[in-house]
Amino acid sequence: MASIETIGEAFNNGWQVSASCRHGTMDTGSSSRKCDWKYPLDMMTLVATRGRDFPMADLGDRLRCPRCGSRKISVMYVTPSNGSKRTATSR
Repeated sequence: MASIETIGEAFNNGWQVSASCRHGTMDTGSSSRKCDWKYPLDMMTLVATRGRDFPMADLGDRLRCPRCGSRKISVMYVTPSNGSKRTATSR
């Protein structure tokens, strides 16, 4: 199998993607706690908004946590063939 580099190729091959916040903190009024936001992302929406040629490695750099606003987002791709996970983190 050829290397998958773009979200369009990942979409064509049935990959799934999810994102999670890392190192963000949420203000709860009297204290702060670590943000634990995780969410599966819709590949069709990503392809429609970013374009088929958008590099998978750059996706984390374009995301922001909706809870705490952190730009430190981990992106996890799950391949359909064996359910293996590949993680890419923002820089």
